[in-house]
Amino acid sequence: MRHGKAEPGGETDAERELSQRGWADCVEAGRWLAGSGITPDAALVSSARRTTSTWLAVAEGGSFDAEPTYSDGLYSAGPESALDLVRESPDDVRTLVVVGHNPTMAYLAQLLDDGTGDEESGRAMATGFPTGALAVFAVSGRWLELDLASAGLTAFHVGRAAR
Repeated sequence: MRHGKAEPGGETDAERELSQRGWADCVEAGRWLAGSGITPDAALVSSARRTTSTWLAVAEGGSFDAEPTYSDGLYSAGPESALDLVRESPDDVRTLVVVGHNPTMAYLAQLLDDGTGDEESGRAMATGFPTGALAVFAVSGRWLELDLASAGLTAFHVGRAAR
């Protein structure tokens, strides 16, 4: 997941907060996940303020109680480093939400996609990965074994609250 729409500035980039629209969009994304029967066991979240707030809003919208792991490394990670962080997830985690930044999240989603998943979702993801976007993948095997082109895209959703 890419974080929600953020305020344009902050004391530092890492301290930028979600805008009101971003918060509302992420609450909607959480509702969509819950309504789709997706309940995360864990969350891997960049330590930046806008991503930690994104997770809080998603958790609120979906009534999720998964304990997040905040990662300084995810804040600056490229797609392969982000994949390495995902691979560190415990085997008992069945559903993981990763909340990060672009272009890393978009590239990682494209790299994971094995091309056998939902075609409509694949087309939607190919047109862009805006703020609040979620790519949902089916993964078989252990997290440690997750590799490029090894996951089937099952859904793509962009959180947008009614305006």
